[in-house]
Amino acid sequence: MATGKREAAPPLWPVEARLAALLPDLLVFGKPRGAEPELATAQGVLLGVHVTGFTALMDRFSLTCKSEHDMDKLAHIFSYYISDIVEHVLCFGGDILNITGNVLLALWTVEKNQLSDIITLVAKCSLEIQEKFGIYHTREGQDLQLKIGPQRSMQKGKVHKVHGGFMPGQEPLLSGALLVNGGLSAGRISQVIIGDEQRQHLLVIGRDVDGVQLAQRLAQANEIVLSWNCWKLCEQYMFEVEIMREDEAVKLRDMRIIDPFDFDEHFDKCLDYLPHYRTSADTLRTALELDPDSALEQTLRKHIMKNLLKKIDEGQPMEYVSEFRTVTIVLVSLEFHRTAWMLHLCHLIQEAALYISTAIEKGGGQLSRIFMFEKGCMFLCIFGLPGDKKPDECAHALESSFSIFSFCWENLAETKLVSISITNGPVFCGVVGAVARHEYTVIGPKVSLVARMITAYPGLVSCDEVTYLRSMLPAYNFKKLPEKMMKNISNPGKMYEYLGHRRCVMFGKRHLARERDKNQPLLDREKELEAFRMAQQGCLHQKKGQAILYEGGKGYGKSQLLAEINFLAQKEGHRVLPLELKEADSKQCFYAIQTLMAMFFEIDICPSYYRQECLHRQLRGMVEEPLHCLFNDLFFVKFPLSLEVSHMDDLARQKKVKACFIQVLQEAVRETPLIFLLDEAQYMDAASWEFLSTLLSSVPIIMVMTLTPTFTLCGWAQRFLQSSQATLVPISMLAATSLLRMACWELGVVSIPQELQIYLLHRCFGNPLYCEVLCQDLLSKDVLLFHDLQKEEEENSKWETLSASAMKSTMYSISSASSEEDQELYVCTVKDDVNLDTVLLPPLLKEIAVNQLDQLSPEEQLLVKCAAVIGHSFHIDLLLHLLPGWDKKKLLQVLRALVDIHVLHWLGKSQELPAEPVLVPLFIKIIEQSKEKKRKPDTGSAPLRLHEEQPPPETEVLEFGLPLLREAARELWPKEQQIALHLECACFLQDLACRCGSCHGGDFVPFHRFAICSTKCSSGTSRFCSYKDTGSVLTQVITDKLQLPSPQDGFRFQTKPFSRQETFSSDHCRTEEEFLDRVNRMLAQTSSEKDMLAAKSCHCEEILKLALSPLTQHCLVIGETTCAFYYLLEAAAASLDLADNYMAFFYLRKASSLLGQPSAFSFFRKHKVKICQFEEATFCSLRSEVCFNIGQITLAKKLARQALRLLKRSFPWTWFGVLFQTFLEKYWYSCFLSQPPNNPSENKKKLAVLQQRVHCLSLLWQLYNLETTASNRRFAYLATLMQKNSAEEFSNEAQVISTYVDLSKYSQSMGDREKWLHSEKMAIQKSSVCWFSREELLATAQLMQALAYTKLCLGHLDFSISLGVQAYEICRHFKKPALENLVLSVLFRSAFLKKKFDLCVHVLESQWALISQGRDVLGLACFYSACLDLLLYGKGLLCRPFGECLRFIQHYEHSCVLTSQSNVMLGVHSSLAIWFAQDSQWDLFEHHLSKARQLVERTNASLFGSHGFVRFLECQVLMLHKMPESVFTHIPPETCSQTLKYFKEFFSRCVTCPVYHQWVSELKASVMKCGKRESMPLTNMLRPFDTCLTKIWMKEEFLEDNNSYEGHLGIEGFDRVADVKENMDEGEIQECVC
Repeated sequence: MATGKREAAPPLWPVEARLAALLPDLLVFGKPRGAEPELATAQGVLLGVHVTGFTALMDRFSLTCKSEHDMDKLAHIFSYYISDIVEHVLCFGGDILNITGNVLLALWTVEKNQLSDIITLVAKCSLEIQEKFGIYHTREGQDLQLKIGPQRSMQKGKVHKVHGGFMPGQEPLLSGALLVNGGLSAGRISQVIIGDEQRQHLLVIGRDVDGVQLAQRLAQANEIVLSWNCWKLCEQYMFEVEIMREDEAVKLRDMRIIDPFDFDEHFDKCLDYLPHYRTSADTLRTALELDPDSALEQTLRKHIMKNLLKKIDEGQPMEYVSEFRTVTIVLVSLEFHRTAWMLHLCHLIQEAALYISTAIEKGGGQLSRIFMFEKGCMFLCIFGLPGDKKPDECAHALESSFSIFSFCWENLAETKLVSISITNGPVFCGVVGAVARHEYTVIGPKVSLVARMITAYPGLVSCDEVTYLRSMLPAYNFKKLPEKMMKNISNPGKMYEYLGHRRCVMFGKRHLARERDKNQPLLDREKELEAFRMAQQGCLHQKKGQAILYEGGKGYGKSQLLAEINFLAQKEGHRVLPLELKEADSKQCFYAIQTLMAMFFEIDICPSYYRQECLHRQLRGMVEEPLHCLFNDLFFVKFPLSLEVSHMDDLARQKKVKACFIQVLQEAVRETPLIFLLDEAQYMDAASWEFLSTLLSSVPIIMVMTLTPTFTLCGWAQRFLQSSQATLVPISMLAATSLLRMACWELGVVSIPQELQIYLLHRCFGNPLYCEVLCQDLLSKDVLLFHDLQKEEEENSKWETLSASAMKSTMYSISSASSEEDQELYVCTVKDDVNLDTVLLPPLLKEIAVNQLDQLSPEEQLLVKCAAVIGHSFHIDLLLHLLPGWDKKKLLQVLRALVDIHVLHWLGKSQELPAEPVLVPLFIKIIEQSKEKKRKPDTGSAPLRLHEEQPPPETEVLEFGLPLLREAARELWPKEQQIALHLECACFLQDLACRCGSCHGGDFVPFHRFAICSTKCSSGTSRFCSYKDTGSVLTQVITDKLQLPSPQDGFRFQTKPFSRQETFSSDHCRTEEEFLDRVNRMLAQTSSEKDMLAAKSCHCEEILKLALSPLTQHCLVIGETTCAFYYLLEAAAASLDLADNYMAFFYLRKASSLLGQPSAFSFFRKHKVKICQFEEATFCSLRSEVCFNIGQITLAKKLARQALRLLKRSFPWTWFGVLFQTFLEKYWYSCFLSQPPNNPSENKKKLAVLQQRVHCLSLLWQLYNLETTASNRRFAYLATLMQKNSAEEFSNEAQVISTYVDLSKYSQSMGDREKWLHSEKMAIQKSSVCWFSREELLATAQLMQALAYTKLCLGHLDFSISLGVQAYEICRHFKKPALENLVLSVLFRSAFLKKKFDLCVHVLESQWALISQGRDVLGLACFYSACLDLLLYGKGLLCRPFGECLRFIQHYEHSCVLTSQSNVMLGVHSSLAIWFAQDSQWDLFEHHLSKARQLVERTNASLFGSHGFVRFLECQVLMLHKMPESVFTHIPPETCSQTLKYFKEFFSRCVTCPVYHQWVSELKASVMKCGKRESMPLTNMLRPFDTCLTKIWMKEEFLEDNNSYEGHLGIEGFDRVADVKENMDEGEIQECVC
């Protein structure tokens, strides 16, 4: 309800006041009435206000595809408009009788001698309404207008309650512009109460009631018309009028204000006539201030619908009552003969109302309103109101309507015509009006349509097409009606007449609900199929009948399972009789057996005239001829009646028929096994169950049935289930991996993006039907884009076109349904402008979920609806924040009830299997995130702990446990209420959207809030959102409590070292051994007090999931784009911090849509969201990192440069600029360093800028380091130099350490041994003061990883392994997957070269668990490269089969991610070439060797680059030695001198990786010997280093060929790696022979 700047509802109203606000004073202050209808009369003035243009507006909305969204707009417009009029009428002392649809009816009850004064008052009220609210312009191009008609009284039989856009007794009056017009009438009024002790309705009738309708019919837009009786009773000299029709009505033009007439005095005079006019300025009605009165409360409760009463009793605010939902509307119209007396008509209406209420109640219907018109009345019934939704709602409405139709014709005397119309569709169900006076009503196009249908199709039970389709009743129960024009309804659609339930002479259909799809194999149903096979074997061996009953919920795939069994059985030569049953079939005795036997005799598909002959031929020889007539009634044939049968009674005939059936089936199964397939067997009649029980024990037949567990089975069915020959097999939901595979098949792709996976998993919960419907819905809404996976990917130059690249870089393959080799493979992405979280559910699924929701109690429904706004996961403190008047005790009580029925579950206790890979979440109490729990030290842990962490104890975070429930509940909220609730959620979450307590709080973008404070918080009044209350009863929300994060928000930014650091700062470590010893001592010292690493375990992942990500969604919903952009940057930074590159891209893509489309010219660029320069730079920096991770190198460089430019640290484009900038950085940069400002806030702002600079420069050198050209080397060197200089401005030692680690990596990859070791030494020295903060411990872990890397490159393998284990111990607690993966990669390589292959397998297993979580293509490529090494050289140890490794490379080698990583791909292609060489597949060897040759020049001296070069050299040596055999046809031959050039290049390039030098030297020696003595036997030449290559060259010792990729490990026949000589020093390089 719109109230604007008007009275607000008090926070806690007593129940009597809440009831009185829904009812007129006529009831509140009226006298109690008896059980029978009684007429009561009084004098009064009636005012009818009619809003025109309303129906046209609804019709316009109904034509759009977003019907529920449009219903929201429509209800908001009408509520805002009508509430002002209501309050204006109340100010003039009027009693609002009803607010129905587009009509408001008000009454002033006075004495007869006071009528003239009150008419003047009402006329003045009408003129003011016309002046203030006469025309309302809508954004949809439709104007609202008022028609006002003051009347003296309402004629007998006239409707005073109008609903959903129609006036009783005539067609709805809404059309044209939204304008006001109306009519006035005055005179004698009668009232009568209809109903029983449970539910009552007030009717206002009288001779002058017709005057209101007549005046409104005559009034044009923005006119006021008085009835003739009103004109005669008023002070005519005071009015300027125009006679419209003599003795009918006059048009009021204006009032003559003549001295000494003073209207204020007249107003005060009239107030004396109105005893119930307000006495307080705090409220508009005296009825709201009555003292508690239990008798009055009980009387008022009878006039309010029961679903609304439940919510009032629960204490729900009125703004929480309104919903948008699909309902079925039934309008019953009774027209009586004119000769009937009014009191007699009231008794007839009473009788009809009682029957209608009883008839519709069973199906979830309620009698909402009763309207009277002339000599008739209308009853408005609603099925599916909140709390009343039932399955098969439309069928119940049709059946009850036909029952009402028959009752009224047969039992109500004086009935002239009975008409019933039924529609189904989305409507607004809720409160409309002002705070002081409002009504619960329904608004929507279907409400207008149902009224039009009454007029268009009189004397029938008519329904619209939607009702016809959704009822699922047989088509022969309907008759299509001719199309008719309906006022203001542009497209009413097809109409049908319902003829009632009729039994049709026909058999069931010979098919199942679903046919088998060969392109979509059955998923996760091996157990169910095994039960069927066991039944087959039991029936074959034991010669006894077997029954398998599959029980599962709706949509679990029971019909698909039957289709698969049908296919398998027919394939094996069984005779299968499939039958699908419907609900109506349960009412027909013996229907299932009748149909099955008709199918058995094959008479169900033959023409009716041939049926008897066909049946006779089937029965001949099995059933005696005289008994054929037994089947006459059963199969609709006409065999002559025999004497034997004529002497049988009905029971004997039934027994004989069953005996004949059993005899026939026994004969049939001797020839061919017989299987009955019964889908939806819960709809089988009791007689059929009884016969099947007998048949099962008599005939060796197999019966396969499906059941839905929610139905109650009859007694015979339960006996059948208890039989020893019947097996009940429950069907479970699909595992998440299978569900995602099914979604891929539905969409025709091999993989789907992460946000689509979340969308499906959160909505389906393993239900195949839901997955299928949702996928089809997404396809129909055209929200997906499809990309060829195998198409060679090209670099994009625009950020806006990166969706496909981001998708291809983050997923791993899901097998396609087809096994064709040349099948095209596709992936899909979601369109950039689509937010899946706001995509509405398909109507079918929403109805299912709303049915489930309405089974809950009112308080449970309210809790679920509020939780739905928060998100799929929610904290109970935030939920309590949204529930008005609830305390923690009540909340926990309701939550436990919902958990018990599996509507909700505590997070971490879900029974749903997560999608592969398994995610073991660690949850925290986000409200007390800074309070870390102490953990006991792990005394029995191994040096390398690669096992999963134990799940934490129960928390206060819950998730939804039923599919679709959250989405359906959220869609019920009107838009205004949604915005208010999202705003409250944003208020609550904004203080939690920061780093966790172990990270000491702060922003994910370092010092983000400090950098923006000058632009966003300078005034101190910057608001979080610009939400404005539109004046409804909606709780007023104080928006100024929400602000962007500010520097004063109390997060701890550590700027000074802890006092305990001084213990270590006095002694600087100088060597690696001292550094490692210092780390050991530090860990030992802290472990005695507490488990330091466990205490610092990071919870930022949970913060992102439960606070930051939902906060971005809340900001977007409430329309606060500035704050949404801020938190989207934070979410993207957090995702990158957690190595989730795709989700970072997802958040940044949302941020891009907020900014709008970029302009081709920078000076034309204007963002839709105002952001500061720092945020724009951060936006570019984050996008650059994402582009780097997905292989978009050119765009990544461009964005990094753009970010630096915005940070006032430009990076040159030309070689001359590089030379000049390098000179400045070396010799002049220190001269320009500014002193740190004294203002702490400004200092933090500078730190924010420096942090982003360092990050961008680090990205740049890594980007340029991917290519080894001289130009790229210059750019990379300049970037490292600028990074070093920028880092030295920091007071943060951790950042300096990280920078020196970067410099160390760069120098090593460039082959600069001196700078490499120097940078490492500087990092070690700086680390002496970094121990206790998380950031500094993380820097220490990075340094340890760098040292492990260094020792590996130098060949000190044991030292490298020790460092790697220590680094893994530290970094695994920090939730830094990228660093952890890097540590494991170095650890694997060290263990591999040391030949500790068992450790290699354990490391790879941990790496797989880590990499598969992020589904990172580059990480997977490195992993599969390691797997290939282990397969080739690890004595056949298996971590992943070769076929899987090969398929991965084949699918993704063209992705930009891998094409940009020459170092990794060189090793991969070389290893594949060696694998194919050992199988003598020389074509494939040549293919991969040629690819490796193209990559050699692009690699550097890094570990991966050197490793790949070594593998390539092995291939070259192999090729050289196999050249004489002429096995190569596609690559040009190379001489020994050409091969030796590669060796020379290796030694010149890979100076900083001497771990491989010994092995490469021996390879080189073999080549040189081969060149000098070509006749030398290979065995003698290669004896010093017996390796895998030896066995490839020595074909006589080679393992037998096995071309199977999956099973071939090459274990027997040769050793992959020769034993290293015992006398080699472990510290020397010689121990590293591979």
